[in-house]
Amino acid sequence: MIFEEKTITLKDGRTASLKSPCVEDAEKLLNFIKKSCGETDFLIRYPEEWTITVEQEEGWVNRVRSAPDTLGITCYVDGDVAGNCEISFRGGIKASHRATIAVAILKDYWNLGIGSAMFEELVAAAENRGTEIMELDFIEGNDRARHLYEKFGFRVVSEKPNMFKLKDGTYRSEFYMQKYLREI
Repeated sequence: MIFEEKTITLKDGRTASLKSPCVEDAEKLLNFIKKSCGETDFLIRYPEEWTITVEQEEGWVNRVRSAPDTLGITCYVDGDVAGNCEISFRGGIKASHRATIAVAILKDYWNLGIGSAMFEELVAAAENRGTEIMELDFIEGNDRARHLYEKFGFRVVSEKPNMFKLKDGTYRSEFYMQKYLREI
């Protein structure tokens, strides 16, 4: 799916652009995810686990742009990738009422309103699609993200203990959240 480009104003007065990821930015996108994974323990991989090539990232961008059930939105600030999010609409009779989302933002761009702007667009896309339940997972300790998710109406519905083991040997639970777009 293609997201129609939108300009937003950040809390520091700069402007940012929200748009679908572009093939010509595949290397930037790959560098973005590696960097963001190195800035926090709250993403699912470490930077060195991203071993795909730029060509493979280009393939991912093309799939996201052409997939009827996936919407990717990338946030650009001064031409650099600052954040990225995705909503995947489920298929099949039993699961088509649900959509899963994922978000990552570089640390330099935290607290500027990018997460809120992206969530507004994800919720709008889900509502337009007729989705009933939006869902996401987050790693224990990611209180900043949890606050954002709760601000948008997501609630924790389950915990999976010890789902992640960090390099230092500590374990973290994974929390599953849902947002109901209509009463069920």
